[in-house]
Amino acid sequence: MTFHDASGRQTGFAAIAAIFLVVILAALGGFMVTFSNTQQLTSAQDVQGTRAYWAARAGLEWGVGSVVACANIATTCPRTTSTPVPSCPASPTTLSTTFDGGFSVTVSCSRADYLEAPPAPGNANRYIYQFTSVSTSGTVGTIGYVERSVSASMECMRNAPKDGVAYVAITDPLTYTCG
Repeated sequence: MTFHDASGRQTGFAAIAAIFLVVILAALGGFMVTFSNTQQLTSAQDVQGTRAYWAARAGLEWGVGSVVACANIATTCPRTTSTPVPSCPASPTTLSTTFDGGFSVTVSCSRADYLEAPPAPGNANRYIYQFTSVSTSGTVGTIGYVERSVSASMECMRNAPKDGVAYVAITDPLTYTCG
């Protein structure tokens, strides 16, 4: 449709330009809202990821601490009669489901035993502990699901008796150095 003014010229171009400008500005506004929401979601997931990392780290510290605390206390820590060495905590162990705002922390531990040279005064057995701690929150497959995993290794060494005599029985006063 064409409009003519009193002099016979065509008019109406400004209306088309105004409609085009309104459509472009509306699209730009929609993009800005979407971008802002995405940025806020990404920031929230970053915070949750950091919280999950520290929850997993706390689980790892718990696992290491439970072995180190048992290194020289035979009466309160789980040991077997054949190997009176600090055992791993029950593996896997779930610490809590409400840890730091709903995180579930699961700690796993394994131990490998190594004999260094033939048993003689001054030689020690070595024990390598491998810890893995996994922290999760949310349901797998949802936008709020977060998981972080950390692991560490630790070595404990059975110290030689103070008198320098080789061990005769598991009742000998055993001490361990862990680190």
